[in-house]
Amino acid sequence: MHVAPARGTAVQDHVALAEIELCGDLIIAASAAREDRLSPDRIDEVLRVAEERFLEKHGENGEDADG
Repeated sequence: MHVAPARGTAVQDHVALAEIELCGDLIIAASAAREDRLSPDRIDEVLRVAEERFLEKHGENGEDADG
């Protein structure tokens, strides 16, 4: 049996993390909604807010602002 060498945990996939965060924002918005489903306008609103927050934190290139 061959086991791949362990890698450090410092490597992060910024795109995957952003997508997970967007999904979380949609889940929170859906659970807070009075309707059964979010309207397309509400989804767009939630995603734009999440996108702006991500860009503030990670910049245009998806990298942490701290380095």
